[in-house]
Amino acid sequence: MEAVRTSLRVVAETWFVPNRAIPVRVRSFRKAGSRNGRYVQVEASAPTGCVKIYFFRHDDGAWRVFPPAAMSGDESCVIR
Repeated sequence: MEAVRTSLRVVAETWFVPNRAIPVRVRSFRKAGSRNGRYVQVEASAPTGCVKIYFFRHDDGAWRVFPPAAMSGDESCVIR
């Protein structure tokens, strides 16, 4: 299956239902490891608590919630 390049905003909105009462923010981002992998932490704060999801940029340009295979064994990809 061919990946479709989609913006991080569109991908995040599929996980966080858009709601003006519950703001969604990018909390942190960085290149991870020597293989130029990137991830972004997106957070939504609601009265019931905070939800954080990490999105990883893959070589095909897609944003996904799991790291690319090339980053999987890279210790610098560990998120604390």
